Amino acid sequence: MQYNLPADLQYVETDEWLRIEGDEAIVGITDYAQSALGDIVFLELPEVGDTFTAGQTYGVIESVKASSDLYAPVDCEVLAVNSPLIDNQEPINSDPYGDGWMLRIKITGGTDQLLDVAAYTKSVEERDH
Repeated sequence: MQYNLPADLQYVETDEWLRIEGDEAIVGITDYAQSALGDIVFLELPEVGDTFTAGQTYGVIESVKASSDLYAPVDCEVLAVNSPLIDNQEPINSDPYGDGWMLRIKITGGTDQLLDVAAYTKSVEERDH
């Protein structure tokens, strides 16, 4: 199956994406993740000012099929939360890289663990087979 995976983003194997802008980034879940979950029905996000280490759970996303934790892709501090998604999760399914963004973060640690689109695509293909 083909997924929309923009080449200008960075990814992590837990299916989050980052659009890095200097020492800040926008974070959301990938097209692959929203497709696997199906229709999103609930979202729990952190508060502005919360800090996380890479791999730490920052929220929960639930669909009609499953519930999944959301993981911080890097060490970070939350600068902004896309709070309209709390009441209306539809943009996560329809526009995961646009209106479906979840967090704006300040990157406070390394980014060596991030994947480019080729490495993330390989990770997805391995899981799809």
